[in-house]
Amino acid sequence: MAIGIKIFSTMQNKINKSILVFLVITYFSFSLIAQEQSLKTSFIFPFQELHVHSSSIIELPNGDMMACWFEGSGERNANDVQVKGARLKKGRTEWSTPFLMADTPGQPDCNPVLFVDNNNKLILYWVVVQANQWENSVLKYRSSTDYSKKGAPNWDWQDVILLKPGEEFAKTIEDSFRSMKSRNLAWAEYAPRYETMVYDAAKDKKKRETGWMTRIHPVILPSGRILLPLYSDGFNLSLIAISDDEGESWTPSLPIVGYGNIQPAIVQKKDGSLVAFMRDNGDSPGKILISTSIDDGYSWTVAEKSDIPNPGTSVDAIKLKNGNWVMVYNDLESDRYSVAVSLSDDEGKTWKWTKRLERDDSKKGSFSYPSVIQTKDGLIHASYSYRIGEDKKTIKVVTFSSEWVKG
Repeated sequence: MAIGIKIFSTMQNKINKSILVFLVITYFSFSLIAQEQSLKTSFIFPFQELHVHSSSIIELPNGDMMACWFEGSGERNANDVQVKGARLKKGRTEWSTPFLMADTPGQPDCNPVLFVDNNNKLILYWVVVQANQWENSVLKYRSSTDYSKKGAPNWDWQDVILLKPGEEFAKTIEDSFRSMKSRNLAWAEYAPRYETMVYDAAKDKKKRETGWMTRIHPVILPSGRILLPLYSDGFNLSLIAISDDEGESWTPSLPIVGYGNIQPAIVQKKDGSLVAFMRDNGDSPGKILISTSIDDGYSWTVAEKSDIPNPGTSVDAIKLKNGNWVMVYNDLESDRYSVAVSLSDDEGKTWKWTKRLERDDSKKGSFSYPSVIQTKDGLIHASYSYRIGEDKKTIKVVTFSSEWVKG
């Protein structure tokens, strides 16, 4: 009888231990799932009064993250504007103290974009706004192979990117506007139509060679071709700088023509064609504009409005490792008090899942200009301008998984 009781007691202990192990494993499994499906947020630096805007975020080869933005007392009219940056060490939760990335004394430095090429070279693209006018902007870049240490990268090279659109630039604009139904956008009874003014400007060699500005990450095609998305506030349309020699030289694509289509974010489909999602800087209703290319980014269809709202602010979109597409944008036709993330599993035909990253129904907040990446661990990161009132301004970073968007 005593032996039976002892055997039963031993079995009971083993069962209890098994149950305990099962419960522990289950707890940690659900904890990991919950963690994967949560939204994590951080501010790169404390709130401040200076204007901070147009951030760009990337993952470095060692797993660190780096972000940059422009900062000053204004934008194109403020000559104290500089490009600032910060880094987040792998495994850390707090960003470093901001450091200087680029500054042209006496000129505004704006719209910085970070990029790591196939040779692990870090490149910063940005524009210097001459004469305080966007249409006079000069496109610059600097590169570094020594950027893993604390603080700003050690820059190896700096230069200006010069583009020379030819006569086909003006012809494409004329042909594209003729193929579209005129919007009758005229300034006055005796003024020329909007389309005519843009076309006449396109015939001016100086105008079509200047004022091209950055905003969105470059895209590397399977062939190695680099596509650097650009836009012009002067022409109110977009263009792609193309490099087939790892960024040593650049040629312009034909323009992406439409009514106010700027700041293109490019995603490649499985069949090799490209889709550009663009800010609507034209007439109402405000919708994201879309254009496609079937020749690796050289020529593009006329930009047309989608059903996705856009209040005249930047949008970013990327393809995830599993083939799904992610888009971050202001989901409004006017104002910037709401930011959403949408997920598509059919290459942008439909966006089946959407979640809000920000929403301030008091309309006191302004959140805009997202920059989106997916890191090696599969997580998605978006940085964007974050402002509450006139004195609380910073760059916010959110981290989430595609499961969180679906959830």
